Amino acid sequence: MPSPTTFEEAFAHADAIPGWLTRDQAAELFRLAAAVPPGGTIVEIGTHLGRSAVVLGLAARPGVKVVAVDPFLPDWRYGRADSQALLRENLAKAGVAGRVEVHAVTSEAARATWSGPVNLVYVDGGHSYWACRDDLGWASWVPADGHVLVHDAFSSLGVTTALLRHVLPSSALRYAGRTGSLATLVVGRPAFRDRARFIGQLPWWLRNLVVKVLLRLRLRPLAAVLGHRGQADPY
Repeated sequence: MPSPTTFEEAFAHADAIPGWLTRDQAAELFRLAAAVPPGGTIVEIGTHLGRSAVVLGLAARPGVKVVAVDPFLPDWRYGRADSQALLRENLAKAGVAGRVEVHAVTSEAARATWSGPVNLVYVDGGHSYWACRDDLGWASWVPADGHVLVHDAFSSLGVTTALLRHVLPSSALRYAGRTGSLATLVVGRPAFRDRARFIGQLPWWLRNLVVKVLLRLRLRPLAAVLGHRGQADPY
């Protein structure tokens, strides 16, 4: 089992793995994962090649179970036939192969057979409204004051729509802030200011949708005018 590590050490491992997790987002994952007490559980929905799973695995204290759920479908935009093999290789390189349980099933299938509390859920699965809606169902396993993190919360039409429909009016989840597109939700009754902060992110979401259209049209100079750099979608 790996010895305790710093965020800098964890991110050095993770940053060598392709994926869509910024340094600041990784720091948020590391902070919350490190706070899970021994005997607790962390669930990640959408693992791909392990960039975030390595952060979670290295942050988790001994005795904390980390479960990575991904069906490893080869037919999505960034899918590949060897994704699961590469994930396991990356986990081994980081020294967390024995700490991170890989469940090669859909989020829906994993949740259907799940039992027991989950201290931290990280959602980065399918980005359709329906997929995100179903993934948010994991919050039912999270106790009061536990955390649900949602990636691409304000850079995807489907994900943001699901949050607007199922989190903004919720009496059981409150919006605590974002790191880039990574939204931090806390299990608990929201106050008016929590809902207001959530609504305040919508202009940034609309900006990101415009950037994505410009990138599809190969108009990167116009996207740069909006402050976006690089070829990848905002995240």
